[in-house]
Amino acid sequence: MKSSLETIAARVGTEPDLETRALSPSIHLATTFARDQSGNHSGGFVYSRLENPTRQKLELALTELEGGAKAMAFSSGMAAANAIFQALKPGDRILLPHDIYYGVKSLAVDFFGSWGLVVECVDMRDLSNVKKALTVATRLVWLETPSNPQVSITDIRAVSTAARQVGATVLVDNTWSTPLITRPFEFGAHVVLHSITKYFGGHSDVLGGALVFAENDDMCSKVSAIQQKAGAVLDPFSCWLTMRGIRSLAVRLERQCRSAMILAEYLSAHPSIEQVHYPGLSTDPGHEVASRQMKMYGGMLSVRIKGSPEGAKQVASNLYYFANATSLGGTESLIEHRASIEGPSSTTPQNLLRISVGLESVDDLIADLNQALQLVQK
Repeated sequence: MKSSLETIAARVGTEPDLETRALSPSIHLATTFARDQSGNHSGGFVYSRLENPTRQKLELALTELEGGAKAMAFSSGMAAANAIFQALKPGDRILLPHDIYYGVKSLAVDFFGSWGLVVECVDMRDLSNVKKALTVATRLVWLETPSNPQVSITDIRAVSTAARQVGATVLVDNTWSTPLITRPFEFGAHVVLHSITKYFGGHSDVLGGALVFAENDDMCSKVSAIQQKAGAVLDPFSCWLTMRGIRSLAVRLERQCRSAMILAEYLSAHPSIEQVHYPGLSTDPGHEVASRQMKMYGGMLSVRIKGSPEGAKQVASNLYYFANATSLGGTESLIEHRASIEGPSSTTPQNLLRISVGLESVDDLIADLNQALQLVQK
């Protein structure tokens, strides 16, 4: 029987244990596995840096959810990004979007730039910019859609089509969407990245990352070898926590996306707000593309506060239900002044606040934002 993605997510790891019939998966903390009398590893496992039963369950679940061929669970989202960059060679070119998680950009430019990778940032909202930047030396095109932190939308199919013409690999950071909202392989992407710390874990208590490959190709083999040799693997308990989080992913996302839309509409009409970045709004520049490639519009939005950057910081510091904290995708709502976090080289507007919508009553969230915004108006 063919299952929907929501059903697949709800049942992750719940297959009855063959011995005990338990419906919750075991946590295999073992680092090493015994050979049989013939000297073979008949159980299929040797050493947990290479493979672990609990990690394997999570990786199989991620593969199924994204519709790929192979998944790898890493110790963090940045460890996953690092493995992709390590699979490239000096002289290879990478295209990054103009608005991107600053940690990935810093890793590519500040660390792998000295490795010999050539990094170029382009505004991928305009396909002509991508086509101009693509060359035969381009090996990787990195997409974030929606982007972090300005929630820009990129046409995955259009960019993938252009990139494939020069033989470039297309990677989509799908952290903000998850496969329940966007499935990049359906639009021509080769690799999907997740910080599973966010929506997959869903409770702000697990750190991890993942890569899912559309095909078990040469790039996939290289990255797998890098992970096994370097050892940036996700530990068994974090794998178990992530599977537990995925089981409630569909209902959490539905609530978070619905509340984010209500907040975006409310804030768009607020006198203290200069601009709201949310693809669910019909006035958003990315609305048409988002409507084609997203099932819902996401639980993340950004707002620009009228006035000085100090006013934006004041709003973030005077909220009750929104924690002024880094990260996103948890059950609790978060808000953050991104330019302060990103530092002097940040290209994020100084009056921008990034909002991760949690599971609280949306009426309470609106009331909280309103009282904090009133402070700016005074």
